[in-house]
This record gives sequence, structure tokens and C-alpha cells, in this order.
Amino acid sequence: MLFSRVIAIGSMLAMNSYAVATHIPALFSRQNVNPGPVSGDTFIHDPTVVKTPGGSYIAAYTGDNIQLKQSSDRTNWRNVGAAFPNGASWTTPYTNGGKNLWAPDISYHNGQYYMYYSASSFGTSKSAIFLATSKQGLSGTWTNQGLVIESTASSGWNAIDGNLVVDQSGKWWLTFGSFWSGIKMISLDPKTGKRSGSTFLSLAARPSNGGAVEAPFITYKGGYYYLWVSFDKCCQGAASTYRIMVGRSTSVQGPYLDKSGKDMMQGGGTQIISSHGSVHGPGHNAVFTDSDADVLVYHYYRDDGVAQMGINLLRYTSGWPVIY
Repeated sequence: MLFSRVIAIGSMLAMNSYAVATHIPALFSRQNVNPGPVSGDTFIHDPTVVKTPGGSYIAAYTGDNIQLKQSSDRTNWRNVGAAFPNGASWTTPYTNGGKNLWAPDISYHNGQYYMYYSASSFGTSKSAIFLATSKQGLSGTWTNQGLVIESTASSGWNAIDGNLVVDQSGKWWLTFGSFWSGIKMISLDPKTGKRSGSTFLSLAARPSNGGAVEAPFITYKGGYYYLWVSFDKCCQGAASTYRIMVGRSTSVQGPYLDKSGKDMMQGGGTQIISSHGSVHGPGHNAVFTDSDADVLVYHYYRDDGVAQMGINLLRYTSGWPVIY
């Protein structure tokens, strides 16, 4: 998320709890399904969710010092504090002194949680992605492991919205990017979680439309790597035009093509969900595998402009994901 992220989130924090008691998903089109039922503390922005070895769920999201939630059933969520309750002073050179940290990505490997998170300020590419690790994944247990990659005003790309992917051969990669020249990928050292080598790949771009592509997330299913991204404008409340897109490749390094065969480097992408009804600007998604299905988690805005958690299950039809 880039433009107006801090302002939009700050204006919504006072309304960060919204309960949905019951909800039956209604099909608006092949793509636009209502979010599944969630309750409790459901305000969220740029979410990521990981299932713990014990079977519960941890969500992390954009907010002061990275905000955390927990759930025992994937439906009822409660706020459990900040990843860095004592602050994250190492990020302030990129945030103009602010506490608002963006777009965490949590996964579990080698007996611990890895969290890649971004420090920036809206409208600039002076940005950085950092790594923190934790054995528990809870507030106050995270140890900052340092800088992974940074960008400057002259880089031509933006080091935010990081996502760790481990490919089928066990190699680690970090994909990231927002606007400018699009989505990038670098190789990581599995021993440290930090950058390894000089590999710097381009995976997706929008040569037109103002370059509006960001929030990459890569998954693997049935012989294909899927590159999920968000198109268009975030962080405008109910006026947001964000939408979730996807392409696929047989190689983690791409090229990623949409369902019509268009390369995502040329603006391609198959739409998964967009604004409909009272669901405005759904985007910045993550995907995790649960016992019943792959699960898509994202944020969207209510009619009153408050950001909410969206959760839907995924099925695959002819090798393409469909939400339900």
C-alpha cells in the first residue's frame, strides 16, 4: 500500500472493532463473492495470517509498530498488541519519525516465525524491508534481524510489501514492490532470511494505469506458482478501487501469465475480486493453507470507509483459483 496509507489508517483506528454475527456469502458474479463470517476485532489493513503449530491463528497488519490479532477458529478475532511494543527505532529514518509500519508478511519455518515488514512514508520510494523472528509470534517476542533491502528516490522501484516464498526446490525468495516499475524478486539465504547474491527479477508491472500494481504474494498449487497482486487505488475508504489479480507460471521466477495468456509484466492479471455491493476496494491479500482449503485473506472497506478483514476459501478450476 502506498498512497495515503498512514492518513487513511489513522482516521480509522477509532472504529477498529466491528462484529458480524452471521453472514451467508452471496454470489454477485463469478468473481465477486461476499467475505465470509468474521467477528470480534475485525478492523485490519494489509493483512497476513499464519496458522500456528498448535492450530490457532495469528494475523499481523499495518499499524503502529505492526499490530497483531489472534483467533482460535479463524472467525472470531481479538487484538493482542504490537509486535514491537517498545517501538522500532531502526525504522524511523524511513518513516519520517512515525510509528506506522506497513504490510507485514508472517510465515513459519525452522521452528520459528519470520516476519518481513516495511518502513516508508506515503508518496515516496525511500523505503525499506526488515526481518524479525520470534519463537511464539506474540507481542513483545519479536527480535529485529535487520535490513533486508532498501530503495531510494532514484531506485525506480519501491522496497515495500515484501512476501517470502519457498519454492519447490527449497530456495527462498522475497517478492516485493509498489507502483514505480512494479513487482520485483530477490533471492534469500535460508540460514539468515537475508538477501543472498545479486539476483534481481521483475515479475509484474503496469506500463499504463499509473503503474498501479503492488502487494505481491506467491503461492504454489498443482504444478503452478501463482502471483497475486493488487491493482489500482488503495486507502481511499469506500472510494478505493483496489482489486485482487493473479497470474501463474511453472517457474517461481516467471514469466507470470494471466488466464488469457497476457504477461503480467505487460499489465496482465486475472481478476479474483473487486468492489461490489458494500465491499469496497478489496485488496492486499495473503493466502495460507488450512485443513479445509486454501484461504484468501485481505482487507476491504465498509460503506462508512472503515477497513475490515475479508476471508474466503479458494478452489481451483482448470488450474485457476476461484473464491467462494
